[in-house]
Amino acid sequence: MIKKTSISVLLLASFMFMTTSCEDWLDVNKNVDAPDYVEGYLYLAGIIQQYQGMYWDIRATGPLTQMMGTSGYTSFATHYYSAGSDAAGEQWRVIYWLQGMNLENMINQSVEAENWTLAGIGYAIKAYSWDQLTKYHGELILKDAFVPGLLAHRYDYQDTVYQAVRNWAYKAIEYLEMPDATGYGTKISDNDFIYGGDKAKWIKFAYGVIVRNLTSLSNKSDFTSKYAQELITAASKSFSSSADDATVKVPGGGASAAQSGYNNFWGTTRVNLSRTYFQHEYAVQVFTGTVPVYDEATGNKLPTPEGSATPYELAPTQIICDTNVMVAGHYDPRVAVKLSTIDDANYENIDQIDAIKRRKYYGGSFTSTSGPIGNAPSFYGRNAVSSTALDGKGRWLYRDDAPYILMTCAELKLCLAETYWKLGMKAEALQAFKDGVAADLDFTGAHIDAGAKGQAAGGDKITPAVYRAAADEYLDGPYVNGLDINDFTLSHIMMQKWVALYPWGASEAWVDMRKYHYDIAYTGDYPSNGNGWTISTLDQKWDTDDTKVYKGLYLAPAQVQGRKGTYNTFNDGSPCYRIRPRYNSEYMWNKPSLEALKPISGMANNYQCSIPWFAYPGEMPKN
Repeated sequence: MIKKTSISVLLLASFMFMTTSCEDWLDVNKNVDAPDYVEGYLYLAGIIQQYQGMYWDIRATGPLTQMMGTSGYTSFATHYYSAGSDAAGEQWRVIYWLQGMNLENMINQSVEAENWTLAGIGYAIKAYSWDQLTKYHGELILKDAFVPGLLAHRYDYQDTVYQAVRNWAYKAIEYLEMPDATGYGTKISDNDFIYGGDKAKWIKFAYGVIVRNLTSLSNKSDFTSKYAQELITAASKSFSSSADDATVKVPGGGASAAQSGYNNFWGTTRVNLSRTYFQHEYAVQVFTGTVPVYDEATGNKLPTPEGSATPYELAPTQIICDTNVMVAGHYDPRVAVKLSTIDDANYENIDQIDAIKRRKYYGGSFTSTSGPIGNAPSFYGRNAVSSTALDGKGRWLYRDDAPYILMTCAELKLCLAETYWKLGMKAEALQAFKDGVAADLDFTGAHIDAGAKGQAAGGDKITPAVYRAAADEYLDGPYVNGLDINDFTLSHIMMQKWVALYPWGASEAWVDMRKYHYDIAYTGDYPSNGNGWTISTLDQKWDTDDTKVYKGLYLAPAQVQGRKGTYNTFNDGSPCYRIRPRYNSEYMWNKPSLEALKPISGMANNYQCSIPWFAYPGEMPKN
């Protein structure tokens, strides 16, 4: 039998081992090229690089949150998918295999050698990864995960996993705060592509994981009494500015890179976005202040007279911005960076703010670039598939050398704002809200890579200087610093957080949407068939309902214009609440454990509709 330590070496090493004989594999511990012990720091770079897998799965969560439409992962856009595919299973692969025993070995060896800094970084990474995974899938294999010799692995329920995540985060902090006599030299700094071995920032990161973990419980009945203060304490020790943001450096290089994977998953070279994924019409409505009003009797949008600025009547209260773009503070410049437009194709006006404010933005539907008033362009800004000749290396986070974003100060400040809101501390919530929006304006601007004026060769269609001036103006306007506390609502917090997470944090945005049950109208603890939906109709709150969090959000069967469909009959009318475990692991080899899950079996046709523990107001029923 191959030793556990050797397995991790095989994963860490190159695939040149694939050509060796069976005896070579069994003799791997005698092979000087693949020893059975690897110094802990050598694992670090490979472990961190696997976070690109989070972006792979945004192909599912982007459409589920109406951040993206897709003609590729259409089953996720329509909230139904079967168990017969590995689609959206990359995070499972990352945590259990690609990081897997490599991370376990790095932690265990570091603890044994009293390499406290490296052990602390390992625990912080582990806490972050498992927090992501349980929010995505629900129940996980935790206690049986890395037990040698098991042929079947039992699942642990989410409340157990959540506590483990926080335990690991606190253990990370404990080790990172311990004196470390190890002479690392550049061993950590050269292999840590997030913070370069900066212990203080890793401590903030671990506290950030705790904030993220607890904020997903904010709609539980015992949140204020059991979790809120812990979140507030962790937030005070976490990110203080966008300089603390956790990002994974990506070298880029385009077609000249030694490997395609050196480029960002969203860059032009890897052709993953192209026009298979595109901005959703809901994203455009939110970013441009054009959320429409619907006739509550018919569900139809109200048309405006011919010649009006917009084809449909707009909701009188917009949350992020409005269409009075020439009035100071009413234009949100993040739209010029996060969304794409075909306007100014030759980059003539990238330094002209008045021209930038007048640009038009269009979004697609759930599964087509064709939207209600126009066609969604590619994320690079043309109504065509990506081309490195015209789109260069891409732009913003959709760029070959853009970093992968793991967690931001903006997100954490808005988590804090929500917590204060739940505690009835409205003034504190408003200040945290303002801090969060300011941090996201900083984050957005930090990743601008402007194109060349007069050249259609890619890049952002706004210069950093022009963006900064517009950001300051927006920050001082009526939607942020000028927002009256009497007009301030939970929608302001959650929708600004949605904007801050766009689109890199789609998985966390999906957490928020699920804990608020997609703003489904129902009575009782949680929605169910006949109490929130039927097999063919979903009862969603109108925007005029003060309790509705995401103004303008309507799911596919909501019976409003553009949303008068149905879900697959296997859903029994319910939207999706979790992603199934990876097919080629669990549905091939671990079916009995899946079958045993409660209250909905993992083998059931509607398992993706099983509401996870974090979204229940109390404890999750087991039958």
